[in-house]
Amino acid sequence: MSGDFEFQYPWLLALLGLLPVSALLHGKTGKRSALTFSSADIARAAGATARAAAGRFLFFLRLLAVALGIVAMAGPRLANFHVETETPGVDIMLVLDLSWSMMAIDMGKPAEKLARFAIASGVLKDFIQKRPSDRIGLIAFSGVPYLASPLTLNHDWLAENLERLHVGIISDLGTAIGDAVAVAAKRLKAVPNSKSRILILLTDGDNNLGKIDPLPAAQLAAALGTKIYAIGIGIEQPCNLPAFDPATGRFKLDGNGNVIPTLLLQPANYSVLGKMAELSGGHFYRATNARELQNIYNQIDRLEKTEVKLRRFATYEPLFAWPLLAALALLAGELILANTRFRRVP
Repeated sequence: MSGDFEFQYPWLLALLGLLPVSALLHGKTGKRSALTFSSADIARAAGATARAAAGRFLFFLRLLAVALGIVAMAGPRLANFHVETETPGVDIMLVLDLSWSMMAIDMGKPAEKLARFAIASGVLKDFIQKRPSDRIGLIAFSGVPYLASPLTLNHDWLAENLERLHVGIISDLGTAIGDAVAVAAKRLKAVPNSKSRILILLTDGDNNLGKIDPLPAAQLAAALGTKIYAIGIGIEQPCNLPAFDPATGRFKLDGNGNVIPTLLLQPANYSVLGKMAELSGGHFYRATNARELQNIYNQIDRLEKTEVKLRRFATYEPLFAWPLLAALALLAGELILANTRFRRVP
């Protein structure tokens, strides 16, 4: 058994103090024998044996039974204390850019050959693991937005869906930031009983496609109670886009194992992202390498902490049956002995 032992009515144990008084009042001897003896010596010897053996022993059994009965009435029990956590989590929608420029390898070490997307997805996985109590969803977009995962607490399933993504999986080319933000904000609003709604947008380009412009989308998000954290990634100078296979998202290499440069990418203008964050009460960040991006998500993690409430309660396992059964057994034993071995003949 585990738990803390206690009595439900401990004040009843004070009745145990009356038992020594009862013993003193009763005396050390049992009832006198009712038999008539021809010799006083025989009577004296017989009476002494009866008083010392039978009377004292039977009275002791009765006192012990009464003591156990008092213990049973005091309610002995085991108290098992439990602590429950109540976590009204934050609802988070991750909005990830899958446009072709996310294959640029300007944010990692040259020897690593890590695309912007590979670095971003690794940081997102780490962020997801740090938020076990929050519902998190994922919107992937390029020319159009797609729901990669609805808001869920099953973060293993969310991580699996993130691993399935790659640049080129969405055939519609372009960067529809406004449409992606609007879809994400509506998804967040559709979830009832939300304590807080945040949208984390990660992109490396300018909005160049879609039905909704970024600023009206940010205003919509703010009206729906969603805060936008906007992150612009990529270096501040032109870089080449390596050749890759859109069907797999893997680089095409030359005979020496080097990437094949193709288009020259220009740095994006991220002033719009700053305005989007400002309109929704969020923040705008810039990351030019993997370390900066990791620090940004760590900072967002600290800003949007989940409130945890602890509720302590106890469950009880009653134990009164054990002393009660022992008391009944002693009373039964006293009754049997009084009518058999220690029977008093009138």
